[in-house]
Amino acid sequence: MKSSCEECGAALPADGVAYVCSYECTFCPTCAANTQNICAHCGGELVRRARRAEPAKAEEKTSTRVPGTFRPALVWAFSFGVWGFITLAYAITVYQLFRSTRESMSFLRVLGLQSSIVFTYAPLTPVVFAFASRYQVRRSNWAKQSLMLLAGGLVFTVAHVALRSVTPYAFWDPGVKHWVSAVWDSQVHTFRIRWYAYRTLFLSSVVDDVVTTYFPIVLIAHVVSYYQRIRERELRTSQLQAQLVKARLQALKSQLQPHFLFNTLNSISALMLIDVKAADRMITRLGDLLRIGLETAGTQMTTLSRELEFVNCYIEIEKVRFEERLKLTIDVAPETLDASVPHLLLQPLVDNAIKHGISRRVAGGEIRISATTDDTDLHLEVRDNGPGFGLSYPSSGVGLRITRERLETIYGQQQSMDLLNLPEGGALARVSIPLHTGVGGNAPRAGGDRLSPTE
Repeated sequence: MKSSCEECGAALPADGVAYVCSYECTFCPTCAANTQNICAHCGGELVRRARRAEPAKAEEKTSTRVPGTFRPALVWAFSFGVWGFITLAYAITVYQLFRSTRESMSFLRVLGLQSSIVFTYAPLTPVVFAFASRYQVRRSNWAKQSLMLLAGGLVFTVAHVALRSVTPYAFWDPGVKHWVSAVWDSQVHTFRIRWYAYRTLFLSSVVDDVVTTYFPIVLIAHVVSYYQRIRERELRTSQLQAQLVKARLQALKSQLQPHFLFNTLNSISALMLIDVKAADRMITRLGDLLRIGLETAGTQMTTLSRELEFVNCYIEIEKVRFEERLKLTIDVAPETLDASVPHLLLQPLVDNAIKHGISRRVAGGEIRISATTDDTDLHLEVRDNGPGFGLSYPSSGVGLRITRERLETIYGQQQSMDLLNLPEGGALARVSIPLHTGVGGNAPRAGGDRLSPTE
């Protein structure tokens, strides 16, 4: 629908009303009244239609890509945080031990020593984590991967010794009775590599590094990777289920659309030999109905107000055939107008009321649509004052059958649809669904997920 009046050029509000002909000529209410609802361009009849802020969006594709639970930056931050805490805890413990033995050693010196031994694991942990995540042990490759991880443990010890060697507390030098670096001579202030220190540090650290540090990191990496694989599998399964539900709903809706289209075409065909002008009006109204249908082609959920607009357009088509024999009464509580309902929910119920109720009365009849709500549910009723139904009433007809299937697919056991004979005569179709407000109010699916209104 166009955004401005073609007669006076005034902008049309997004949530307002416009008058449109079959060729999409759009006029504001004032200009339409001045032309007596006749298009000044093509001479067609102007039909009142509510404008939408924007056309319904096409169905969005669901991405099956699962982002990683643990990002590298998070692993690095976690590593430095944990090893920093352990270093501080060890330093406090050792300092308290020295104080209990009355040996003189400052806390900063103890902290430096523990940082040399423990905190040097911090920059190596993320590397080991990534390595273990990349080369995981599985039933099919356990021998090869185990040897690779064991070799990685030796490399881990070498890297740890290399980091520790550059600190001022690399090893204890009996000659100077002090902790010294393996690459820096603090006596003469020059670089001097003590190769024997590397051999000593490696032999004294390899078992401790591999068993108490390297293997636990590898185990944690395997547990995290296993957990991520389970999460990804569950997410992909739920996405596949959601896609199947969408495909099923779209298939059901695709069956409904030609169903009411064929019924309308049959009505037009019945009028062609009796009243050509009436048939022509029906074709024009059908064009308006199809135009609304195109705007909501990919929509499964809509608001009750928009659904009533669609049903009213369908009733206008049937009124051309029945004229004064068909009356429509809408009794809807104002708070229900923004309730979320499946698109094309009411049309099959109204269609059956006309076909099996109103059309069987010579004098015609009345269709009454009502909507009420309680704290949790929305209750919709479509009743007619026709002859009612017996065993021959098509409760298993195409429209009602598809409507039942759609309700079960969207809401599971949280919905109900009943067909009743009224004591005073006539039939009643009653639908109860969970109450969700607005187009953005997603309806829960049978499996507990939520269905987007544009799905």
